Amino acid sequence: MQNNSKWLAQVHSDGVNLGIKELLHYQSKTSLLNLTPRKAVQAKLSGGYIAKTKGRGMEFDEARHYQPGDDIRAIDWRVTARTGKTHTKLYREEKERPVFVLTDMSSNMQFGTQLLFKSIQAAHLSALIAWSARKRGDRIGGLVFNQYQHLECKPFTRQKAVLSLLNSMIKIQKTTEDTGDTQVTLADALARLRRLAHPGSLIFIISDFSQLNELAKQHISQLSKHNEVIAYPLSDPFEHQLPNIKVSQRVTLSDGTNRQQINLGEKSTEQAYINQHQAHFEKIEQTLKQCKAKVLPIDAGLPLEVQLDRFSGRKKK
Repeated sequence: MQNNSKWLAQVHSDGVNLGIKELLHYQSKTSLLNLTPRKAVQAKLSGGYIAKTKGRGMEFDEARHYQPGDDIRAIDWRVTARTGKTHTKLYREEKERPVFVLTDMSSNMQFGTQLLFKSIQAAHLSALIAWSARKRGDRIGGLVFNQYQHLECKPFTRQKAVLSLLNSMIKIQKTTEDTGDTQVTLADALARLRRLAHPGSLIFIISDFSQLNELAKQHISQLSKHNEVIAYPLSDPFEHQLPNIKVSQRVTLSDGTNRQQINLGEKSTEQAYINQHQAHFEKIEQTLKQCKAKVLPIDAGLPLEVQLDRFSGRKKK
């Protein structure tokens, strides 16, 4: 607990409320993420990434026989002189790869028992992604939502794009009252993201995926067809294992609406709880993988630095 309090003080966070200082903290932590493309970039607009398609780029690919319609400015005169047949140069095109972050801050994300609310951890991770993308020169866009509303951030390359995303998360985290007639679900947010993100984008989905229904699954599968999708399922330690209690006692749990009683300190209850929740999270991970998304689980009870170092295999200094 003392170490947790010290870390929270260092990042200017209380673990429950969201402020700009804790999100600015991750501007200096961009080395924690590697945003190098894992698949061929498919975007139509030119940018800084080498694509598989051949055209008028900067990266030389090969020389081939001249064909009618080829640009005469691309003729390779050295190969032509050596072979006696006209050859033309082919280049690899450079494409852009916008980065989009979908951040779930719904009521089910407003929960945490050891370090941060899941929603706060989601905001920290989103900020880290945004700062990392800005450092690489990528355009950054995003969509932040809770059950009441959603905010869209169109992709830009300037620091203004990052700050727009950060301020949207702060605004959504503070929204605790209904602002519309219908509730926003994960499937709704994913549908909007499909309209916002163009093919060839790098898409991050940060949520606990408690609303991962068949419609949401279809949207993720469609996004994965033309984009690189990385899913970060968020959870709290309490969602995996009950507290270790030496003396058996009966406690009441509530989500603000529903109430349930559970026996703590009983081995059979603890094991049943572990098995049930393990099956739940394994199903989420399996479903996301079926949608062709890369899955990296995140714990709301540990700092991001510890977890991302573990994913990359690096040892923390």
